[in-house]
Amino acid sequence: MKNIDKFLTLINDEVDGLLLTSRYSRHYCAEFDIAEGIAIVTKAGCRYFTDSRYTEAAENGIQGFEVIDITTEKGYAGCLNKAIAEFGVKVLGYEEDYLTVSELFRFEKTLNARLVPMNEKINGFRGVKEAWELDLMRHAQAITDKAFSQVLSRIQVGMTELELQAELIYCLYKNGATGLAFDPIVVSGPNTSMPHGVAGERVIQEGDFITMDFGAAYQGYCSDMTRTVVVGYATEEMKKVYETVLQAQLAGLAVSKAGVPGCEVDGAARKVIEDAGYGEYFGHGYGHSLGLEVHESPNPNARNQEPLPENAICSAEPGIYLPGKFGVRIEDVVIFKADGHENITQSPKNLIIV
Repeated sequence: MKNIDKFLTLINDEVDGLLLTSRYSRHYCAEFDIAEGIAIVTKAGCRYFTDSRYTEAAENGIQGFEVIDITTEKGYAGCLNKAIAEFGVKVLGYEEDYLTVSELFRFEKTLNARLVPMNEKINGFRGVKEAWELDLMRHAQAITDKAFSQVLSRIQVGMTELELQAELIYCLYKNGATGLAFDPIVVSGPNTSMPHGVAGERVIQEGDFITMDFGAAYQGYCSDMTRTVVVGYATEEMKKVYETVLQAQLAGLAVSKAGVPGCEVDGAARKVIEDAGYGEYFGHGYGHSLGLEVHESPNPNARNQEPLPENAICSAEPGIYLPGKFGVRIEDVVIFKADGHENITQSPKNLIIV
C-alpha cells in the first residue's frame, strides 16, 4: 500500500479531505521531499502546491498528486479554494501540531472549508515503518557508525568541544549524510552531566568523559546514537557509572520486542540504575521513536502503557548524570520485531579510551 492510500482511509463522513502543511507529512504522503509546499488529499483528487523553485523536482519525483505552481495561480489560498470547490470539500482535517496560531487564523479566514484538528491520525501512520523506510534508516545509521569510528582518531587533548563537534559534522557529511538529524551534542568533563548540553569553548582534558549524541539524515530519514568515551584514563567511579548505564541498556534491550508496553522497556532499564543507587540521576525516558523526525511516537518510556507495534523503530538511551561531575549515556536504535528486536547500531559499547 502506498502511503497516500493510508491517508485516504482517514476520509470519511467527518472530513472530506486532509490539509497537509508540515514537511514531514507531505514527505510521507508523497514519498518525496519538497522543502516548501502544501498538499490536499481527497477521494476526488490530490494536489500538491509549491512554487516555481520546486515544481520541476515535484513533477519528476511525486506520484499520486497533481503538481500545481502557485506562482501561476493566486497563491496557496487561491489554489486550495479552487481544489476545495472542484473536489466538493466542506471539511478539512489539519495538523494542529505543525501550524502556528497565525497560520490557522489565516486558513480559517481564507479557505472555503471548515477546519478540524486531526494531527494524531494524520501522523499516526509513521509509528510503523515500511520496509523501504527501514532500509533508509539502516543506511543513515551506517553513516553515523562510520562517522563515530573516524572521529575517535580526531579527539585530542587541547581541542575545544566546538572543534570536536565540527569534526563530527564533517565526518557525517563525508560518509554520505544528506543532512543532520539534529544539532549534535558534544560535551566534555563536567558538562557531560547535562543530558542536552551545548558544545562550547571548554578545552578537552585528560580524564574527561566526552559524550557525543548525533545522527545523520539520509533522504529525510534520521539516525540517532550516543557514545560516551574517556580521554586518557577513567576513575573507578567513572567505570562503575559507565558499566551501570551499559547494563541498564542491555536490560531494556532484553525485553524489547513488539507487543511489550513502552513502560516495561523503560522499567527494565530503570530498575538496573535504581538498584545501583543512581535512580535520581536518570531523569529522562529510556527512548523515543524516530523516522522523518528524530522524535516521533510511540515511545518506550515510563508514561507509555501501550504495546509497541511491530516495525516501530526506537532509541535505547538510558543515562546517569551526576551534577557538576560527569554523565554517561549510551544510545542505540532498534527495530521492534514480533520475536525480539534488530539493533541497527553497530558501534562498540565497551568503554573506549582515546
